[in-house]
Order: sequence, then structure tokens, then C-alpha cells
Amino acid sequence: MAIYNYKGLDRTGKEVKSSITAEGLNQAKGKLRTMGVMLIEIKEQKSGGNKGGGGFSFGDGVSVEDLALMTRQLATLIKAKIQIVEAFSALMDQTEHPKLKVILSEIRGKVNEGTSLASALGDYPKVFDNVYVNMVEAGEQSGTLEVVLLRLADFTEAQMKLKNQIKGAITYPIIMMIIGFIMFGVIFTVVIPKITKIFKSTGKEVPWMTQICIDISDLFVNYWWLMIIAAIASWWGFNKWRKTPKGESKWHALLLKMPIVGELSTMINVSRFCSTLATLLNSGVPILTAMQIVKNLVANVHMAKAVDDARVQIKEGGSMAAPLKNSGLYPTMVTHMITLGEKSGELEPMLQIVSENYEDQVNNKLSGLTSVLEPIMMVVMGVAVGFVVFAVVIPMMDLNSFNR
Repeated sequence: MAIYNYKGLDRTGKEVKSSITAEGLNQAKGKLRTMGVMLIEIKEQKSGGNKGGGGFSFGDGVSVEDLALMTRQLATLIKAKIQIVEAFSALMDQTEHPKLKVILSEIRGKVNEGTSLASALGDYPKVFDNVYVNMVEAGEQSGTLEVVLLRLADFTEAQMKLKNQIKGAITYPIIMMIIGFIMFGVIFTVVIPKITKIFKSTGKEVPWMTQICIDISDLFVNYWWLMIIAAIASWWGFNKWRKTPKGESKWHALLLKMPIVGELSTMINVSRFCSTLATLLNSGVPILTAMQIVKNLVANVHMAKAVDDARVQIKEGGSMAAPLKNSGLYPTMVTHMITLGEKSGELEPMLQIVSENYEDQVNNKLSGLTSVLEPIMMVVMGVAVGFVVFAVVIPMMDLNSFNR
């Protein structure tokens, strides 16, 4: 079943533009004739291709929320013993996201032609990443596709929750910074220059606080263009350096050493590593394949290198925990639990326990960070405003006493 965009005239002669689903072009035209539409133009809607990308960004406008909802609906339909092709037809009717609707239509067509579901999903790596595709493939091979899809929905929703928590934690500081920048921009470009003229007309020497404000105001008024260029150039240069192998390595090492940020980054990566690996192994994905996928999902290159070393060690018949422990980047509790899991043959449950523990720690850390940042930002803004006020008020008071 495909989606066709059409333009035509209805029975009253009014131009109409819309879309229609049909098995083919002829069927679409037949439906429109039945509806009393005289066609002017009809064209099959395409997704435009999704090669490249990956990770958890879910590009091309398909959000994590859309993907999680679609996955849970698909699992429910398959659990109800509905054929996969019919399940995708139902999903097309249920989803309101236009981009996802087209992708589902194309996947349905490929599956209907005999392509495996995992292979069809793999053609859209910006929407369905390696974790998703490999888990679906394992579910198809083991005959437990509905169970795997339910796990995928839980996993995707957990990633969505974490992403939203991080966004929530940084939203307030960013808003405060923007408001502060606008407010001080107005003060230093409009208010201070007018007051400066008054001070200069008296010929008196101003206090050091006032002089600092005057210098900053001159910088804003006379060299604003240079400041913008410098900011853009610095940001561009930093990003270019950060994307080089050497720059990325140094930046990620610095992140791990930063107070609060380093601890939070470690927790998030450990949680992602453990939860993803547990989900993949529970879904029947071979451990070497699972480790390769997980390595690509760990955001920090040094922690990812430790995962790759562990994969090599497993391939040679060794332990997963030893390389992780030797890296010094994974907490002792994590490596200890993995060691116990390997020895007892209960690796997946152990990984799940560690994942849940670190998810709770991340939640608590982000909640605490949000509650702490708000008063800190208020204090910083208050001090900055107070500095400017005193810088203006003190010489104004001296000026009034001089006039008397």
C-alpha cells in the first residue's frame, strides 16, 4: 500500500489537494473517481531516502516519541496474531506523522515483496538504528518478534525519558543566560552610554566599578560586530577541533574530569551500556554483535574504547569485566556485578540491575542539579545587576553632592 498526493477538482469545480492510500496507481485513480474527483495531478509520496546517520537522534523529523508509540502499537498487533503486512497497514492509518506514514508504507511494500522486516527497517538508519534492526532480526529468527518489540518500546521510551530529563535540567540555565544577555546588552548599549556622557561632562574621576562598566559599554557599542565574529569563529573552530580524533579524545577526557558533568556523563554512559546490552542479549542477539552495537552507542570515546577492548577479550575467550575495570572509567560496582554475572551465567539480570540502579542515580542527580542551578543562577544574576547598579548609583550620588 502506497500514499499518493493528488490535486484535482471536486464535483463543484473547486480545487482540492490531499493524499490517499492505495495498493497501486490505478487503484488510487479508481478511488478518486468514486469520490467524484477529476484528477489534475497525482504522484506517489516517497520518503526521499534515509541512508546514513544512526544513533538515537531519529532524524528526518521522526521523534523518539513517534517511534516508541509506533513500536508498541506494532507489538500489540503482532501479539494479536495479525499478519505483518496487515499490521503495517493498520499502523499507517493510526500514525499522524506524515514522514513516518510514508516510511511505514514503503516498509510494508518491501515486506509484502518478500523482504525480511529487519532488512526493510535497515534501509532507514536515521529512523531505525542498529539496536532496533538487530533486535528485530533476532526476534524474527527466534519467533519472538512481539516480545522483542515490547522490549524495544520500553527501551526507546527509557531513552526518551532520559533525553527529556537532560533537556529539562539545562532548559532553565539556558533561558536565564539568554534573558541575562539581552538585559545586559540593553544596559550596556543604551543606558550606560547616556550616563557616561553625564559623568564625562563633570570632568570628575569615576570609581573603578563605573570605569569597568564604561569600558564594557564601549566594547559593546563600538565593537559589537567584532564580538559576534569572534564568537562565531570561536564556536566554529572549537567544533572543528572537537570533531578531529585528537580533539575528540582530549575533549571527552576533559568532560570526564569535570565536576558534576564528569560524574553525570559516566552515569549516563554506564546506564546506556548496561541497559542496551541487557536488552540485546535478552532478545537473542549474539554477544559479540551486541558489544559492537553497544560500543557505537556509548557517547564517550574512552569508555567506548574500553567496551571494544572487552569485545576483543570475549572473542579470545576472556572476561568482559577485566578490560572495563582496567580502563578505570567504569565504577567498581559495575565491573563487580558483571564479573558475578559472568561466573553465575546470569549476565543479563546483573546488567539490568546495574542499569536500573544508574538510571535512578541519573534521575536523582538531574533533579538535584535542577534544584541547585535555579538559586545559583538567581544569585549570579543578582550580583551582576547589583554591580551595575552600584557602579551607576555611587557616582550619581557624588554628582548630586557636588551640585549642592
